[in-house]
Amino acid sequence: MPNRTLHFVYFFPETYACYCTSDMPVFNQSRSRFIRLLFLLAFLAIAAQLFNLQVLSGKYRQMADENAILKKTIYPPRGLVFDRDKKAILNNTLTYDLMVTPSQVKGIDTLFFCRLMEIDTSEFRDRIVAAIIKNKSFRPSVFEASLSQQKYARIQENLWRFQNGFYLQERPIRSYPYNAAANILGYIGEVDSNYLKKHAEEGYQSGDYAGMTGLEASYEKALMGERGIQYLIKDNFNRIKGSYENGDLDVEAIAGNNLHTSIDIELQQFGEKLMSNKVGSIVAINPKTGGIITMVSSPTYNPGLLTGSERRKHFSELYTDPRLPLLNRAVNASYSPGSTFKTLQALVGLHEGVITTRTTFSCGGAFYGCGSGKPMGCLDPGTYYLSTGITHSCNTYFANVMQRVINNPKYPSQDSSLRNWNRYMYAFGLGHRLGVDVPTEQKGNIPTPEYFNKVYGEGRWNFCTYRSVSIGQGEVSTTPLQVANEMAYIANKGWYIIPHIVDSIEGGDKYGLLEKYKTRNVPMDIPDSIFEAVHDGMQGVMESGTGRGAKVPGITICGKTGTVENYYRGVKQPNHSFFCAFAPRENPKIAIMCVVENSGRYGGTYAAPIVSLMIEKYLNDTIDVKRKPLAERMEKINLIPPLMLKKMREKDSVQRVKEAIPDVKNIKDTLQSDDNPTEAELKSGNNRNPKPAKDSQNKKPVQADMALPDKQQIPKPAKPDSIGN
Repeated sequence: MPNRTLHFVYFFPETYACYCTSDMPVFNQSRSRFIRLLFLLAFLAIAAQLFNLQVLSGKYRQMADENAILKKTIYPPRGLVFDRDKKAILNNTLTYDLMVTPSQVKGIDTLFFCRLMEIDTSEFRDRIVAAIIKNKSFRPSVFEASLSQQKYARIQENLWRFQNGFYLQERPIRSYPYNAAANILGYIGEVDSNYLKKHAEEGYQSGDYAGMTGLEASYEKALMGERGIQYLIKDNFNRIKGSYENGDLDVEAIAGNNLHTSIDIELQQFGEKLMSNKVGSIVAINPKTGGIITMVSSPTYNPGLLTGSERRKHFSELYTDPRLPLLNRAVNASYSPGSTFKTLQALVGLHEGVITTRTTFSCGGAFYGCGSGKPMGCLDPGTYYLSTGITHSCNTYFANVMQRVINNPKYPSQDSSLRNWNRYMYAFGLGHRLGVDVPTEQKGNIPTPEYFNKVYGEGRWNFCTYRSVSIGQGEVSTTPLQVANEMAYIANKGWYIIPHIVDSIEGGDKYGLLEKYKTRNVPMDIPDSIFEAVHDGMQGVMESGTGRGAKVPGITICGKTGTVENYYRGVKQPNHSFFCAFAPRENPKIAIMCVVENSGRYGGTYAAPIVSLMIEKYLNDTIDVKRKPLAERMEKINLIPPLMLKKMREKDSVQRVKEAIPDVKNIKDTLQSDDNPTEAELKSGNNRNPKPAKDSQNKKPVQADMALPDKQQIPKPAKPDSIGN
């Protein structure tokens, strides 16, 4: 019997083998080495994967940690906003979001939960899926934001039933003690993916809120504050047991910085009352500081509508409202300024030396200086010099002034003289954005040689082509803010500070947001005597001219009326009413303008009385008993344009039809859900969150320009103006 020697045994992970080495063929030895190598490689692959999962990849570690530790975000209160008298006009109040971590939602009574939340089981599933898509299954997401008091009470009482996956998150939301200045203050909203991409370096996260309009947007960096973090321990039933590491790892939230503004909130409220049931705006500025005292845009809305659990619903209603309450007309709407523009023409004519204060022009009822064609009408025939031309708003006078400016022989061409005229208008703050600290400011329009070359052809135009510009019609357009700033410039006799709302930021202006509001702008060297001549004419407007019906006893006001022809898609609409002023003449404390769209009357009919009441309220802090009937009449009068009323009626009719149709689809979804609803739920229909009808998604949006003056991108040659007041 041959001798066989057992040399050793090899053990490998998960298996073993025994080999006799004596007399083993070479083939078997090679196969043995291959098998050993194969097992070694498998072992290394498994070890590498475990290292990756446990060390390199944070996903599973995070999931494990979150099973034991709740990382709770602490949202800081946003900065407050105060008016000039240190009254809080934008405050914070506390609300609660219901948060969900989808991966932890297990073993709860879904039907009972849905009853508490006033939703059906289909909606429950949709929200869970949306949370997973938006923020992964193992991260907390908002299940419902800003719970109503009733829902919060119900959830708080029964939260112990839903510890698996749900918790309440404190969140400060905005409150508005005066329910005013909505277009100034703006609103906040939850950031979306586009916002996160745009502000990737600013630390925003999904679920954060940021300013979307108004001061909330312009001063977001100062107002937002810094988030805090609280770490909480959970037991094996996901119940919170206390702080992790005694709170040593927690990060405190830092409140945002407060803003102090130049707004007079009581005057703002008064202005909004005067402009109720009207379309237009009021802008008032402190000429010495550039601080905006009042910025009214009408129609407006209650700013509290865009907070809380009903925010989305209210926003949709406001967005589709034909009155366009979300539009800040003070900075975002532009109009032909009408006869308010004549004050600037006077400054240019005097400074260019083409007229003096004693230069006279006779008006026989119209301006005939362009020969053939329809003459430009004038309301009050007579002979006028500068002061009386302003007082009685003579079209012929200012058409002659601008004709002399454009035809001035010291300029070699019409192009060069118009460029020089443009230079004046730009210096006065027209034709460009001033830089106010609320978003969406428009620049208006001051026509240039390039513009007329494009419309008429090079060398084929002259002053007679655009003569209506001389009286603030035709191709020129301005925003209400620009007109108010124009008044501040004239009141200061040649300088202005960029209009702004925020005067200071508590804690310092570390982002340099206020730097540009500290400098006087002196764009041209115009002698005081020229401004005094214009002041004389504007004072005459209030004493014996087109604004005499708006005099305020004891206050010397310098004002100018304007009546603006208004066309919508080529169809003549009721005229806009303009009025601008500053007071007192000797020491101006307020520069102000008002526009009432589609009033159908002259500037002195509606806009002038409103401005005079605002001036009286600001300077005297009250309205004289003899003028209170005027204030009441202005408040009550309804000047909503007929076209807008028609759109409002159409919208109301559609809304009533929608409300009358039961949401059958929602009931159907409920019946098909896994959890059967109660009989009471079936009867109610559970229509609180219906999906929009298919047809409604394809409807064209409401025309945003329906309540605005015609936009003048490439307008047709302007019609001669026959309005002078």
